Amino acid sequence: MKMRPGEQVGFLLCGKEWTDGEAIEVRSPWDQGLVGKVTIATRKDAREAVTHAVASVRRTRALPRWKRKEILEDIASSLIEQKERFAQLIVAEAGKPVRSARVEVERAILTFKSAAEEAVRLGGESIPLDLTEGNEGRWGLVQRFPVGPVLAITPFNFPLLLVAHKLAPAIAAGCPVLLKPAPQTPFTALALGEVILKAGWPEEALAVLPLANEDTAWLAEREDRLKLVSFTGSAAVGWGLKARSGRKRVTLELGGNAAMIVHSDWKDLDAVAMRTAHGAFGYAGQSCISVQRVYVERPIFQTFMWKVVDRAQKMVRGNPVDEAVEVGPIIRPSDADRIESWVREALKSGAKLVEGGGREGSVLEPTILSGTKSGMKVHDEEIFGPVVTIEPYDDFEDALAMVNHSRYGLQAGLYTRDMTRVVTAYRELEVGALIVGDTPTWRLDTMPYGGVKDSGLGREGLRWAIEEMTEPRMLAMNVGPIRE
Repeated sequence: MKMRPGEQVGFLLCGKEWTDGEAIEVRSPWDQGLVGKVTIATRKDAREAVTHAVASVRRTRALPRWKRKEILEDIASSLIEQKERFAQLIVAEAGKPVRSARVEVERAILTFKSAAEEAVRLGGESIPLDLTEGNEGRWGLVQRFPVGPVLAITPFNFPLLLVAHKLAPAIAAGCPVLLKPAPQTPFTALALGEVILKAGWPEEALAVLPLANEDTAWLAEREDRLKLVSFTGSAAVGWGLKARSGRKRVTLELGGNAAMIVHSDWKDLDAVAMRTAHGAFGYAGQSCISVQRVYVERPIFQTFMWKVVDRAQKMVRGNPVDEAVEVGPIIRPSDADRIESWVREALKSGAKLVEGGGREGSVLEPTILSGTKSGMKVHDEEIFGPVVTIEPYDDFEDALAMVNHSRYGLQAGLYTRDMTRVVTAYRELEVGALIVGDTPTWRLDTMPYGGVKDSGLGREGLRWAIEEMTEPRMLAMNVGPIRE
């Protein structure tokens, strides 16, 4: 796929690009200029993709581990060679600042490299079966086998990395995949699909299908030949898909309302303020683990607040192609309107605007609120924008309770030097991960990643995603008693 500005690109099915059919426009979040057009796949195309995926299962399952490893390593090598191309695609369709886009490509490279290592570690175990009299000579073996065709659905905010987190473990496990990318960011996924096929993955075992949302839901509900639905996106859509997916396995990596605690025994507040601003406002806060709620022990509350304000004021906003920009555009004008309305609603209900609140076109200023409370959307919901709330606390146990007072539970951050507090927080916080000495925005792509409550079901991260995409199968052998 060599896309020229404004050109129509087709979906990927059986190794071919299909351009016949209705197309949608993809526009730049920065200036709404036309990035290109992409052909929308139909239900008929999706059913055909499932048929090919089912037919390919025997082939992908039989691929030896060394071959899966080789394919994954070749994908990583191609991404290294095409790093700038992929970064520019991400900038164009997602509006991600170019430096952050390059980091995303680097993380995707690590994801495929790590999947290559996990592919050869995918093993099993022997099970003792001669545990009772009469079972002498029996032994057992458990191996993991691919579950079958996977429907993977990805969001706009990490159009390469989050696709990699679906496709890399599927290749390592030996599962065919139908990928439905976000309508705002199809080109990066289509370009990655071509890289994967050139690396040697069977053509019929991968389809990249921009589908209408209703057709995706129909596919999850009606197509029983799919064995796993892996979804990353909003809580409302994710839990709706799970309800409609019948007996299929479902993994959900959903939204968050990420909270952080800063205790007064942490002395380097300048560094914490810098990390907080980066975690809250970088990429305009369009991450499910963006820092949204910060609870600060009262003796350092004012000092910390103004350090974050100072850092927020210095963050460079504007065109994502600019190397200096840290805060780029919101993905759609409607989303910028929503974020503004939530801030206005909070201010009308008694919250205080500490910093920001303005807007220049598609770019929102880094915004800091205080005096927020339960019932305000900026407090209760996932903002997905460059807005953070900072509130004081007097008692550490109260701070833990405030973090838990949310229907979300993806990741939380904690700054303290006291190991007793660390252990208490680890035991008490209802989250998928506690990040100590950093913000909840930190993630390493090889670690188990996912949440509790409305933040999801199951875990991503290579080894854990491979486990979700495979199932254990027992082999019990009776070879008779061993005779001298």
